[in-house]
Amino acid sequence: MRTFDPVQLGSIELFCKAAELGSFTAAAEVLGLTPASVSRSISRLESRLGVRLFARTTRHIRLTSEGELYQQQCQQALEQIAEAERMITGTQKVPSGVLRLSVGTPYAHYRLLPLLPKFQAAYPQVEVELSISNRVVDFVDEGFDLAIRLGIPQDSRLIAHTLEDASLGVFAAPSYLAARGTPKTLADLDGHDCIQFVLPSTGRAMPWIFKDAAGKDIDFNFRSHKRVHDDVLGCVNWAIAGGGLFQIYHFIAQAAVKRGELVEVLQGAGGRTRRFSILYPQNRHLSARVRAFVDFMARAVRR
Repeated sequence: MRTFDPVQLGSIELFCKAAELGSFTAAAEVLGLTPASVSRSISRLESRLGVRLFARTTRHIRLTSEGELYQQQCQQALEQIAEAERMITGTQKVPSGVLRLSVGTPYAHYRLLPLLPKFQAAYPQVEVELSISNRVVDFVDEGFDLAIRLGIPQDSRLIAHTLEDASLGVFAAPSYLAARGTPKTLADLDGHDCIQFVLPSTGRAMPWIFKDAAGKDIDFNFRSHKRVHDDVLGCVNWAIAGGGLFQIYHFIAQAAVKRGELVEVLQGAGGRTRRFSILYPQNRHLSARVRAFVDFMARAVRR
């Protein structure tokens, strides 16, 4: 038994075009049909589904809530069919369209944004819509293609490609070290102001991570009277201002170190890393623009 016949598939395509253009007449003109035939086709589709896909007046049409959901899923399915045909015929299009990307604050400012001009120079037909936030996003409800996040996702429905294992160090301003001294061992941290970052996803302070002399991993948990919520870059700027010690990625601190604004301490206890990954739903077909971006970032970060 066939699930769909050619008439039903054609009705779905007409429905998506009418939804895109907001008009039966406009869809008919684009597809070389009459408005009446488009209207009849969509009416048959509504009868088959048992729902109203459009609310109609004498002048306008608009999608119902059921129509919006159906259009979103059907449009994705049609794009997947078209992409599959391009792939097997060797005529896959140049990456184009809108790429919606969610990235955490530190990675956006210190890794992604400096690389985006090169990506857009290589793929000028791709439009990038970037959301910079540390919150967890819903790919389906919010319409994101990709997200770049710290750590390995616990959600088994997501595919994660590692971008890098970023090394960490503890840094402070020269003025702070001149006033309070330089810690030589982890035990010395008890006598210093250590700035904490509170993870927005859990509400818990992120531990500092080290290696001991034997190479064993150490998680340093502490409570501080200096805490920052939501934006980790606030911790960095607080440290630059002389507020205390802070553990952050070398790729973030390196510019401030070169300018003499920060100094790294406790290097003998360094060596730990945290992973950054690029994520997308496992059941999602990757468009040409998404594959192009994933490949570009993997190459650019390695360099």
